[in-house]
Amino acid sequence: MRKPATALLAVPGLALAGTLGYPLLLVLGTARHGMAVLGSAAFLAALEHTVGIALAATAGSMALALVFALVLAFAPFRASRTLGRFADTMIALPSFLTVLALTFAYGSAGVVNGALAAWFGHGGPRLDFLYSAWGVILAEITIYMPFVMRPLLAAFEAIDRAQIEIATGLGGGAWVILRRVVLPAAVPALLAGGSLCLLLTLNEFGVVLFIGAKGVITLPLLVYDKAIQEFDYPAACAMAAVNIALALALFAAYRALLTRLMPDAVH
Repeated sequence: MRKPATALLAVPGLALAGTLGYPLLLVLGTARHGMAVLGSAAFLAALEHTVGIALAATAGSMALALVFALVLAFAPFRASRTLGRFADTMIALPSFLTVLALTFAYGSAGVVNGALAAWFGHGGPRLDFLYSAWGVILAEITIYMPFVMRPLLAAFEAIDRAQIEIATGLGGGAWVILRRVVLPAAVPALLAGGSLCLLLTLNEFGVVLFIGAKGVITLPLLVYDKAIQEFDYPAACAMAAVNIALALALFAAYRALLTRLMPDAVH
């Protein structure tokens, strides 16, 4: 049985190696000719922006997702199912639609700034945060928070309600039940959703480009500039290699943390 199985895997394996493996090796091979760019101020600033935005967006997504999932799972109200389905729908929407909606609401010519100008005059207060790193973080939290909330809701649905009833019967308060019953079940889902969110925000390109935040250049955007606008492919490949290494390192850190906290969850 092993030989037929190996033969069946050979064709897709060769196709994957040709379509993904060879181009990746080509990028890594070209990167060695552009290593000098890794000491430039532009690269270091882009690296700082990339990591800082990704960590902030991931932390915000995890915190909001945990709060929303707790409310939807354990304090249901009339519209809770609708909100849960809306979160699922957000996962399917393209990211630029969310950014467009935020620009329409909070941009310089958006609804909020238009209302402020009508109330206080054009010399009054204005919201300018959208075209900064904070605007990018807000957009990424809005886009990727459902990716963390969905596994959390699934984890909460799997909790045996009898455990909560027993803990309540023994005099356990809401905080005790949350700490002893709910949060232990949430840890694997929170780590899984958070790691996915971190990897997605680390490699995010469209949000930063669409918002056009002044002075906010991330690694994917700098790679695009070097490759498409400056035709400096060795430098672009060198920075892309760093981005790949950073993503793999963060994923390895997630696996190590998951192994330490939940050894039975890692096989």
